[in-house]
Amino acid sequence: MSLVLIVIPGPSVLFVIGRALAHGRRAALTTVVGNTLGAYVLVVAVAFGVGAIVERSVVFFTALKLIGAAYLVYLGIKAVRERGTLRGVTADETPARSGMRTLWEGFAVGVANPKTIVFFAAVLPQFVDRDQGSAALQMLVLGLIFNVIAVVCDTVWGLAAAGARTWFARSPRRLAAVGWAGGLSMIGLGLTIAVTGRKD
Repeated sequence: MSLVLIVIPGPSVLFVIGRALAHGRRAALTTVVGNTLGAYVLVVAVAFGVGAIVERSVVFFTALKLIGAAYLVYLGIKAVRERGTLRGVTADETPARSGMRTLWEGFAVGVANPKTIVFFAAVLPQFVDRDQGSAALQMLVLGLIFNVIAVVCDTVWGLAAAGARTWFARSPRRLAAVGWAGGLSMIGLGLTIAVTGRKD
């Protein structure tokens, strides 16, 4: 489930692609690092905040899951409707940013990514086994696994985009197709989350 969510071109992936298309490989990789650091801050916050509540409240867990699923569907519809705006990333002609600024921008996107917040708050708790010890510790481990997968996948996206800068720039339709695929995948994932999960 982590892999499916990560490879979908959501806010973080699109930001990495945008940095790669505009500024090249180094900016893309620095953005990935910042993004991952931001995402793990979310893991810690959810593990020690939401994790303890979810451990004790089935009603809260169910409500959180349904809200998260609905929001993923909303993000998917929005991505499909706004797919044409992706072409703007190839037109970014601003000077290359410093490494620290790029890292910080990646961190900000990672920590504010609604798709990741929803995943950590509504999906990770489904894989916590309350009979196996601390829910917070289990969520920290699950979040770490998520972030390892994210580093690999986002790096591949960034390197591919950096290597295909000219190819993407020649066809805005290709960028729109990325938006279509990402939006439809998020809608599907949201619906799947809504109808599956723990029953206890």
